[in-house]
Amino acid sequence: MNLTEHFTLRELTKSQTSERLGIDNQPDSEQMLKLRLLCSNILEPIREAFNIPFTPSSGFRSSDLNAKIGGSFNSQHCRGEAADIEVPGVNNLELAFWIKDNINYDQLILECWNGTPESGWVHVSFATKPRFDILTFNKKLGYKKGLPE
Repeated sequence: MNLTEHFTLRELTKSQTSERLGIDNQPDSEQMLKLRLLCSNILEPIREAFNIPFTPSSGFRSSDLNAKIGGSFNSQHCRGEAADIEVPGVNNLELAFWIKDNINYDQLILECWNGTPESGWVHVSFATKPRFDILTFNKKLGYKKGLPE
């Protein structure tokens, strides 16, 4: 089932952990609506701007799945509002700055980026009342406001 032109429900719910452990990872109708909004307002504009196909490494997570992987109790992934992404061939810092400058995101986190182009990934979320919250996460230093210079 397509959520938008380039993104399917399967892409946004696929999880090796849920498959291995038999955890139901299907969204309810409200979560499905939020996934469509995430795809329309965040993922499709990125796909259009870079003209490179990509699949989120993490999208929707049921509360059971989120608990099993040690996700945050209030994770936007559980509401269908967030995805972790990388665009092949695009530096994740460059991707994060593009999102910051071009999209009405709710939260943008450059995660596990170590200064090399292919390191880490970008967590990005959508909400109807965006906070425009920007963070960088480093395993050694934790969370820091903003993006690296």
